[in-house]
Amino acid sequence: MCSRASRSLAAALAIAAIAAAPAALAGEQKYEVLSASVRATLAHAVNDRTPVDMKDLDTRAWVRGMTRKVQSQSRFPDEDAARDFLAMVRYEAMRAGLDPHLVLAVIDVESKFRKYAVSRAGARGLMQVMPFWVREIGGPADNLFQERVNLRYGCTILRHYLDREHGNLSNALGRYNGSLGQADYPNRVLKAWKERWALTA
Repeated sequence: MCSRASRSLAAALAIAAIAAAPAALAGEQKYEVLSASVRATLAHAVNDRTPVDMKDLDTRAWVRGMTRKVQSQSRFPDEDAARDFLAMVRYEAMRAGLDPHLVLAVIDVESKFRKYAVSRAGARGLMQVMPFWVREIGGPADNLFQERVNLRYGCTILRHYLDREHGNLSNALGRYNGSLGQADYPNRVLKAWKERWALTA
């Protein structure tokens, strides 16, 4: 009975947090009809549940180097939460063949690190993923407000757009934001990457 009440309270708090979260300024990823092979590839990527290896020396070194920076720019209650988040970012970025610093820049511009952010277009979470992606390549239990799920989807989608644009990062970012052909969004992400999230920033 107690656990049922706890679950109900947790659900109510999550709904309240979503309702109270200010709208993100993200754009809208456009729905597109995917070929069966592309859908299968993306579905395989988002359904991989391999755990993050927190003992990996490269991950630990990167997390250690980025913890203070991510804490100063974002909303983490303590250092452990920031470290766990960074380990997830690095894992999901590397798994998708992306630079984790770029992924941090996307999160910064898309949601300002607010896990419950919702855009006017309905995009959700840290990387502002549109819900249609869950129907297309995921499963009904996938919660885009859950950090790991959101990062996995966001990195997979950005990789998909990068492949579609044959490595053209500006165009891929434009697709991710639903503003292909406009320079504002790619320029904001690239500026955040260079000025706040690159190793030399």
